[in-house]
Amino acid sequence: MLDMGPRRSKKIVGREKSLHKMKSRVIFVDKKIKKAFEKLKNSTGEKKILYRWLNRAFDDLAENATVGIQIPNRLIPREYKRKYGIDNLWKYNLPNAWRLIYSIKREEIIILSIILEWFDHKSYERKFGY
Repeated sequence: MLDMGPRRSKKIVGREKSLHKMKSRVIFVDKKIKKAFEKLKNSTGEKKILYRWLNRAFDDLAENATVGIQIPNRLIPREYKRKYGIDNLWKYNLPNAWRLIYSIKREEIIILSIILEWFDHKSYERKFGY
């Protein structure tokens, strides 16, 4: 898993659902996901906008790892369990029906938000069998 480096500190207003914030360090699950994110930075149009949405989501996750919606264990795709060895999965709704999928892991006293992937709503529904 790859560390994204330091995140900007930013006050989040009105987007927390949980009374107990769980600050986290946001990392990518592998080099491929990190590279895909970095590629968005220098893109144009919709991809550049997606890059901004993801950055905002990463800021939110850094402030509170549980800001997303937890996906029930029975709905976690086997592929994720097998490939990443995760036992929890969360969904962060991005604008225009995009979804950010991540997992939460505790390492000693550090909480990690591990970015697995993002995709549009149609691909999300296909992945989760809706």
